Amino acid sequence: MTDSPFPLEPTAAQAQAAIRDEFAFFGDWSERYQYLIDLGRKLPPLPEEARTEANRLHGCQSMVWIVASGDASRLDFAAASDSAIVSGLIYLALRVYSGRSAREIVDTEPDYIAAIGLSKHLSPTRSNGLAALLAEIRDTARRALA
Repeated sequence: MTDSPFPLEPTAAQAQAAIRDEFAFFGDWSERYQYLIDLGRKLPPLPEEARTEANRLHGCQSMVWIVASGDASRLDFAAASDSAIVSGLIYLALRVYSGRSAREIVDTEPDYIAAIGLSKHLSPTRSNGLAALLAEIRDTARRALA
């Protein structure tokens, strides 16, 4: 996989606080959606050979692929989508969870979603896809701890 920029902050809690603070700068949801799209453009490219059915995340309307590497001491995630907004949602999830220990991932609820108002402003299909992405990340961490 390509080199990951994550984690950006020392802890998942600090990542969630930074996301909350960044989204607070925007006055309306059209600006926040644009910011999500901009964040999605920052995702490292996922190699074509990783875009397989085995790595595809089901439960998303968009095409999403996710690949985990590492062990319980540090799990890294690489992911991509064919949707600009979904790519931004992936970026936020990886910012919170990628490059962290399995224990920190399992112990960290995705509070940033409600804090920035995503839960109220995503379509049901995008909400389901985000839930599937977060479940995959946290299930991977639980398996690493087993």
